[in-house]
Amino acid sequence: MDTQTGEKKILWYSLAFMAFSTVWGFGNVINGFSEYGGLKAIVSWILIFAIYFVPYALMVGELGSAFKRAGGGVSSWIYETIGPRMAYYAGWTYWVVHMPYISQKPSGAVIAASWALFQDKRASDMNTTVLQLICLVIFLMAMYLAGKGVNLLKQLATLAGSAMFIMSMLFVVMMVAAPFITDASLLNIDWSLSTFLPTFDAKFFMGLSILVFAVGGCEKISPYVNKMRDPARDFSKGMIALAAMVAVTAILGTVALGMMFDSSHIPEDLMTNGAYYAFQKLGEYYHLGNFFVIVYALTNLVGQFSVMVLSIDAPLRMLLDSADHRFIPKKMFVKNANGAYTNGHRLVMAIVIVLIVVPAFGIKNVDVLVRWLVKVNSVCMPLRYLWVFVAYIALKRAGERFPAQYRFVKGRTLGILFGIWCFVFTAFACITGIYSEDTFQLVLNIVTPFVLVGLGFIMPMLAAREARRSD
Repeated sequence: MDTQTGEKKILWYSLAFMAFSTVWGFGNVINGFSEYGGLKAIVSWILIFAIYFVPYALMVGELGSAFKRAGGGVSSWIYETIGPRMAYYAGWTYWVVHMPYISQKPSGAVIAASWALFQDKRASDMNTTVLQLICLVIFLMAMYLAGKGVNLLKQLATLAGSAMFIMSMLFVVMMVAAPFITDASLLNIDWSLSTFLPTFDAKFFMGLSILVFAVGGCEKISPYVNKMRDPARDFSKGMIALAAMVAVTAILGTVALGMMFDSSHIPEDLMTNGAYYAFQKLGEYYHLGNFFVIVYALTNLVGQFSVMVLSIDAPLRMLLDSADHRFIPKKMFVKNANGAYTNGHRLVMAIVIVLIVVPAFGIKNVDVLVRWLVKVNSVCMPLRYLWVFVAYIALKRAGERFPAQYRFVKGRTLGILFGIWCFVFTAFACITGIYSEDTFQLVLNIVTPFVLVGLGFIMPMLAAREARRSD
């Protein structure tokens, strides 16, 4: 408790738990297991935590401490260190990369609903055109609710997120305990080095975007740095504890999946149905039938839909609420009676409809479509992390101009080198993640990020033309 303000201070382990539920999810374990050869994913996770996630999280802590009164997050950091125009581009990037993320949510909701109703993988056998038409209807429903400003969905999203987190932890604990307290017939794991050591080939490096996407987003916890009892000492402890918790969960979760699925013969539909298969098998092991899979499916259904609605509105508010009007046309700031940005919502609708409809013309298998959605998100979403590292490099270049209670590293040159390393690593992961053997998917992977980011250069031109007309 702060004796002067009466505000309760956050302890390092409390921050670690807060950040853990924000950064990590069971889907990351499934995606890693699917893309990195089952149990071989363990070494991949350890490497990404050590060389990328820990410095990334600690940089975020220093930025949050240096700009404790900046409410706009990454764009505010860029505004303070570089200037308003670059801050706009940072804000635009943070917003626009949510478009593929939003387009992914309706299919996730359909698959979850199918498992809740039928407890099987029939969604994988759907015609992709039919699936995407259903997704389009679901998205339009979400757009309608986002325009109404439904507060209940925020509570549902929080509740569903907490439930998903609890179920993910429950899965790991119950699977680790299964050999000792059940009569389940589990796969025997060969504990030799060859089982866990990945092959560092082209496929390994082209999948890095999946890992980077999984561990990103810790900039959301930056506002809490200066609310800690001793930021200079406790923040690094909290972030190292976070990295350890995520690593343990990733390792144990991967081992748990290795007891269920043969790493040499990973199901092609693991990204689509893997989590449901896992909870279905867990119910069988504990003689509870489909109880776990139904609960998980219903929780995921609510989570997918509510997060979709929030992602339509919340990132747009972050962009426009702190935007410099010199770079965005006045029409984008028009609100309806519920406080929603109507023209902003229309722009979201136009982009996401294209992202839902176009893939159906060239991707004719649901499992392939789900894999592509994960991949294109892993290419686009980390683009916003690049701005975190740009801000950190600019902060270290500024020297003592921005005092902070917490410093990741005190040395200016060393800090800049860490920032450059994480920037280059993220950019490399995004670029290599674009590759696909399928020509149609390759074109989509190239066009999607370039068009989305490129649209950001049009807005300042429209705003400038609008200003000239009004003069």
